[in-house]
Amino acid sequence: MPDDSKPQLVARAAAILRAIAALEPEGGSTAGIARAAGLARPTTHRVLSALAEQGLVDRDKRSARWTLGPELYLLGTLAAARYDITDQAGGVLRRLARDTGESAFLSARRGDETVCLAAEEGTFPLRSHVLHIGIRFPLGVASAGLAILAHLPDREVDEYLTRSDLTGAWGPAHGTAALRARLAEVLRDGYATNPGLIVEGSWGMAAAVFDRRDEPAWALSLTGVETRFGDVRRRQLGELLLQSAHDLGQSLR
Repeated sequence: MPDDSKPQLVARAAAILRAIAALEPEGGSTAGIARAAGLARPTTHRVLSALAEQGLVDRDKRSARWTLGPELYLLGTLAAARYDITDQAGGVLRRLARDTGESAFLSARRGDETVCLAAEEGTFPLRSHVLHIGIRFPLGVASAGLAILAHLPDREVDEYLTRSDLTGAWGPAHGTAALRARLAEVLRDGYATNPGLIVEGSWGMAAAVFDRRDEPAWALSLTGVETRFGDVRRRQLGELLLQSAHDLGQSLR
Protein backbone atom coordinates (compact mmCIF):
# COMPACT_ATOMS: atom_id res chain seq x y z
CA MET A 1 0.00 0.00 0.00
CA PRO A 2 1.49 3.39 -0.96
CA ASP A 3 2.44 5.61 1.95
CA ASP A 4 0.18 8.42 0.75
CA SER A 5 -2.88 6.18 1.14
CA LYS A 6 -2.28 5.50 4.84
CA PRO A 7 -3.58 8.86 6.15
CA GLN A 8 -6.71 8.38 4.03
CA LEU A 9 -7.23 4.91 5.47
CA VAL A 10 -6.89 6.23 9.02
CA ALA A 11 -9.39 8.99 8.25
CA ARG A 12 -11.85 6.45 6.87
CA ALA A 13 -11.47 4.21 9.91
CA ALA A 14 -12.04 7.19 12.21
CA ALA A 15 -15.15 8.25 10.27
CA ILE A 16 -16.54 4.73 10.52
CA LEU A 17 -15.90 4.49 14.26
CA ARG A 18 -17.62 7.83 14.81
CA ALA A 19 -20.56 6.70 12.69
CA ILE A 20 -20.95 3.54 14.76
CA ALA A 21 -20.69 5.55 17.99
CA ALA A 22 -23.56 7.74 16.83
CA LEU A 23 -25.67 4.60 16.29
CA GLU A 24 -24.96 3.01 19.68
CA PRO A 25 -26.25 1.06 21.52
CA GLU A 26 -28.11 -0.70 18.69
CA GLY A 27 -25.26 -0.36 16.21
CA GLY A 28 -25.72 -0.13 12.47
CA SER A 29 -25.74 -2.09 9.25
CA THR A 30 -22.87 -1.84 6.78
CA ALA A 31 -25.01 0.27 4.46
CA GLY A 32 -26.15 2.56 7.27
CA ILE A 33 -22.63 3.09 8.53
CA ALA A 34 -21.44 3.78 4.98
CA ARG A 35 -24.08 6.49 4.59
CA ALA A 36 -23.27 8.06 7.94
CA ALA A 37 -19.53 8.04 7.22
CA GLY A 38 -19.93 9.29 3.64
CA LEU A 39 -18.12 6.28 2.18
CA ALA A 40 -18.87 3.65 -0.44
CA ARG A 41 -20.35 0.41 0.92
CA PRO A 42 -17.51 -1.88 -0.32
CA THR A 43 -14.91 0.45 1.24
CA THR A 44 -16.85 0.54 4.49
CA HIS A 45 -17.09 -3.24 4.61
CA ARG A 46 -13.35 -3.68 4.03
CA VAL A 47 -12.47 -1.22 6.79
CA LEU A 48 -15.03 -2.74 9.18
CA SER A 49 -13.57 -6.20 8.60
CA ALA A 50 -10.06 -4.92 9.36
CA LEU A 51 -11.28 -3.13 12.50
CA ALA A 52 -13.07 -6.29 13.64
CA GLU A 53 -9.83 -8.29 13.37
CA GLN A 54 -8.28 -5.84 15.86
CA GLY A 55 -11.25 -5.96 18.22
CA LEU A 56 -12.14 -2.32 17.57
CA VAL A 57 -15.62 -3.22 16.28
CA ASP A 58 -17.87 -6.20 16.79
CA ARG A 59 -20.63 -7.75 14.64
CA ASP A 60 -23.75 -9.49 15.89
CA LYS A 61 -24.08 -12.83 14.08
CA ARG A 62 -27.87 -12.74 14.05
CA SER A 63 -28.60 -9.12 13.15
CA ALA A 64 -25.32 -8.46 11.25
CA ARG A 65 -25.20 -5.04 12.93
CA TRP A 66 -21.86 -3.52 13.84
CA THR A 67 -21.11 -2.07 17.29
CA LEU A 68 -18.02 -0.71 18.98
CA GLY A 69 -15.65 -3.46 20.07
CA PRO A 70 -14.04 -4.49 23.36
CA GLU A 71 -10.59 -3.15 22.45
CA LEU A 72 -12.04 0.36 22.27
CA TYR A 73 -13.32 -0.03 25.81
CA LEU A 74 -9.87 -1.01 27.03
CA LEU A 75 -8.24 1.89 25.20
CA GLY A 76 -10.93 4.25 26.43
CA THR A 77 -10.39 3.39 30.07
CA LEU A 78 -6.73 4.33 29.70
CA ALA A 79 -7.52 7.59 27.93
CA ALA A 80 -10.23 8.49 30.45
CA ALA A 81 -7.68 9.34 33.10
CA ARG A 82 -6.50 12.21 30.92
CA TYR A 83 -9.63 13.34 29.10
CA ASP A 84 -12.73 12.27 31.02
CA ILE A 85 -14.06 14.90 33.40
CA THR A 86 -17.59 13.54 33.69
CA ASP A 87 -17.10 12.53 37.33
CA GLN A 88 -16.01 16.04 38.28
CA ALA A 89 -18.78 17.57 36.18
CA GLY A 90 -21.56 15.39 37.61
CA GLY A 91 -22.29 17.59 40.60
CA VAL A 92 -22.23 20.75 38.46
CA LEU A 93 -24.69 19.26 35.96
CA ARG A 94 -27.04 18.14 38.73
CA ARG A 95 -27.04 21.60 40.29
CA LEU A 96 -27.69 23.28 36.96
CA ALA A 97 -30.61 20.95 36.21
CA ARG A 98 -32.02 21.33 39.73
CA ASP A 99 -31.71 25.11 39.92
CA THR A 100 -33.06 25.83 36.41
CA GLY A 101 -35.41 22.95 35.61
CA GLU A 102 -33.72 22.67 32.19
CA SER A 103 -31.61 19.77 30.95
CA ALA A 104 -27.87 20.26 31.49
CA PHE A 105 -25.05 18.85 29.38
CA LEU A 106 -21.27 18.58 29.24
CA SER A 107 -19.63 18.65 25.80
CA ALA A 108 -15.96 18.33 24.89
CA ARG A 109 -13.99 19.68 21.97
CA ARG A 110 -12.64 17.00 19.66
CA GLY A 111 -10.82 18.70 16.78
CA ASP A 112 -13.35 20.62 14.70
CA GLU A 113 -16.31 19.13 16.58
CA THR A 114 -17.94 18.95 19.97
CA VAL A 115 -19.19 15.67 21.41
CA CYS A 116 -21.69 15.44 24.25
CA LEU A 117 -20.23 13.44 27.15
CA ALA A 118 -22.75 13.72 29.98
CA ALA A 119 -26.31 14.86 30.62
CA GLU A 120 -28.69 15.56 33.49
CA GLU A 121 -32.40 15.87 32.77
CA GLY A 122 -34.29 18.86 34.12
CA THR A 123 -37.63 18.80 35.90
CA PHE A 124 -39.57 21.02 33.49
CA PRO A 125 -41.93 18.71 31.56
CA LEU A 126 -41.30 20.28 28.13
CA ARG A 127 -37.76 19.56 26.93
CA SER A 128 -35.51 19.99 23.97
CA HIS A 129 -34.25 16.72 22.50
CA VAL A 130 -31.49 18.12 20.29
CA LEU A 131 -28.64 17.07 22.58
CA HIS A 132 -27.92 13.58 23.85
CA ILE A 133 -24.81 11.73 24.94
CA GLY A 134 -22.60 10.88 21.97
CA ILE A 135 -24.01 13.41 19.53
CA ARG A 136 -21.47 15.50 17.61
CA PHE A 137 -21.74 18.94 16.09
CA PRO A 138 -19.22 21.04 14.17
CA LEU A 139 -17.73 23.96 16.08
CA GLY A 140 -20.07 26.93 15.73
CA VAL A 141 -23.17 24.72 15.58
CA ALA A 142 -25.18 24.41 18.83
CA SER A 143 -24.38 26.58 21.82
CA ALA A 144 -21.50 24.43 23.14
CA GLY A 145 -19.58 24.60 19.88
CA LEU A 146 -20.28 28.30 19.59
CA ALA A 147 -18.95 28.98 23.10
CA ILE A 148 -15.77 27.00 22.48
CA LEU A 149 -15.11 28.46 19.03
CA ALA A 150 -15.52 32.04 20.28
CA HIS A 151 -12.76 31.59 22.85
CA LEU A 152 -10.18 30.09 20.50
CA PRO A 153 -7.35 32.34 19.26
CA ASP A 154 -8.31 34.56 16.33
CA ARG A 155 -5.94 32.70 14.00
CA GLU A 156 -7.59 29.35 14.76
CA VAL A 157 -11.05 30.83 14.26
CA ASP A 158 -10.06 32.33 10.90
CA GLU A 159 -8.51 29.05 9.74
CA TYR A 160 -11.57 27.07 10.80
CA LEU A 161 -14.02 29.39 9.05
CA THR A 162 -11.89 29.34 5.91
CA ARG A 163 -11.87 25.54 5.61
CA SER A 164 -15.43 24.93 6.83
CA ASP A 165 -18.73 25.38 5.01
CA LEU A 166 -21.55 24.91 7.50
CA THR A 167 -24.33 26.27 5.31
CA GLY A 168 -24.76 23.08 3.29
CA ALA A 169 -25.75 20.99 6.30
CA TRP A 170 -26.97 23.67 8.72
CA GLY A 171 -28.43 26.43 6.56
CA PRO A 172 -27.66 30.09 5.82
CA ALA A 173 -27.84 31.04 9.51
CA HIS A 174 -24.45 29.32 9.79
CA GLY A 175 -22.76 31.32 7.06
CA THR A 176 -19.46 32.99 7.88
CA ALA A 177 -20.85 36.51 8.39
CA ALA A 178 -23.72 35.35 10.61
CA LEU A 179 -21.40 33.09 12.58
CA ARG A 180 -18.87 35.85 13.17
CA ALA A 181 -21.66 38.07 14.49
CA ARG A 182 -22.69 35.39 17.00
CA LEU A 183 -19.07 34.84 18.03
CA ALA A 184 -18.80 38.55 18.79
CA GLU A 185 -21.94 38.27 20.96
CA VAL A 186 -20.37 35.39 22.89
CA LEU A 187 -17.25 37.45 23.60
CA ARG A 188 -19.45 40.36 24.69
CA ASP A 189 -21.74 38.34 26.96
CA GLY A 190 -19.38 35.55 27.99
CA TYR A 191 -21.90 32.84 27.13
CA ALA A 192 -23.41 31.52 23.89
CA THR A 193 -27.05 31.35 22.84
CA ASN A 194 -28.53 29.16 20.12
CA PRO A 195 -31.98 30.66 19.33
CA GLY A 196 -33.55 27.57 17.77
CA LEU A 197 -31.17 27.38 14.80
CA ILE A 198 -30.99 23.57 14.78
CA VAL A 199 -34.60 22.74 15.65
CA GLU A 200 -37.19 25.50 15.63
CA GLY A 201 -38.36 26.37 19.13
CA SER A 202 -35.49 24.50 20.79
CA TRP A 203 -33.05 26.89 22.47
CA GLY A 204 -29.70 26.31 24.07
CA MET A 205 -27.14 28.26 26.05
CA ALA A 206 -23.54 27.38 26.93
CA ALA A 207 -20.39 28.59 28.64
CA ALA A 208 -16.88 27.39 27.89
CA VAL A 209 -14.83 25.49 30.47
CA PHE A 210 -11.09 26.08 30.27
CA ASP A 211 -8.35 23.52 30.89
CA ARG A 212 -5.03 23.97 32.69
CA ARG A 213 -3.55 25.67 29.62
CA ASP A 214 -6.42 28.17 29.67
CA GLU A 215 -7.87 26.73 26.46
CA PRO A 216 -11.61 26.14 25.91
CA ALA A 217 -11.72 22.34 26.06
CA TRP A 218 -15.32 21.76 27.23
CA ALA A 219 -18.65 23.53 27.55
CA LEU A 220 -21.62 23.38 29.91
CA SER A 221 -25.01 23.74 28.22
CA LEU A 222 -28.66 24.20 29.11
CA THR A 223 -31.40 23.38 26.62
CA GLY A 224 -35.14 23.88 26.62
CA VAL A 225 -38.14 25.29 24.80
CA GLU A 226 -38.16 28.86 23.51
CA THR A 227 -40.71 30.15 26.02
CA ARG A 228 -38.24 29.40 28.83
CA PHE A 229 -35.54 31.66 27.38
CA GLY A 230 -36.90 35.20 27.60
CA ASP A 231 -34.51 38.15 27.83
CA VAL A 232 -34.45 38.46 31.63
CA ARG A 233 -34.20 34.74 32.33
CA ARG A 234 -31.58 34.33 29.61
CA ARG A 235 -29.29 36.73 31.44
CA GLN A 236 -29.88 34.83 34.68
CA LEU A 237 -29.13 31.50 33.02
CA GLY A 238 -26.03 32.97 31.40
CA GLU A 239 -24.65 34.14 34.72
CA LEU A 240 -25.35 30.75 36.27
CA LEU A 241 -23.61 28.96 33.39
CA LEU A 242 -20.58 31.22 33.65
CA GLN A 243 -20.28 30.66 37.39
CA SER A 244 -20.72 26.90 36.98
CA ALA A 245 -18.13 26.78 34.19
CA HIS A 246 -15.71 28.78 36.33
CA ASP A 247 -16.23 26.48 39.31
CA LEU A 248 -15.68 23.37 37.18
CA GLY A 249 -12.58 24.84 35.59
CA GLN A 250 -11.14 25.71 38.99
CA SER A 251 -11.78 22.20 40.29
CA LEU A 252 -9.96 20.74 37.28
CA ARG A 253 -6.93 22.90 37.94
